[in-house]
Amino acid sequence: MSAYLVVQGTVEDEPQFQKYREAIVPFVTKFGGKLAARDAKVELLEGEHDTRSVIMLEFPTIESIHAFWNSPDYVPIKKLREGIATMNIWAFPGV
Repeated sequence: MSAYLVVQGTVEDEPQFQKYREAIVPFVTKFGGKLAARDAKVELLEGEHDTRSVIMLEFPTIESIHAFWNSPDYVPIKKLREGIATMNIWAFPGV
């Protein structure tokens, strides 16, 4: 069953964050992840939204998201965005 990782964030240093992007894309692919939406502008139909854009990745399973997120190889990649980006990150299984 597919699973999804949704990222919503604010980037304060775009050139530094580009280094993170360059490292994360092939790493996500290694765990079977693929881009489903990038810099998507959310269309609010009801409720509230803080207007930040959204990135959504599709993975083969929720376990593959956990393997990606908990991989020791992700630690140095994640450090590339520390102090330059504030993120909300959600993972959930599909139906």
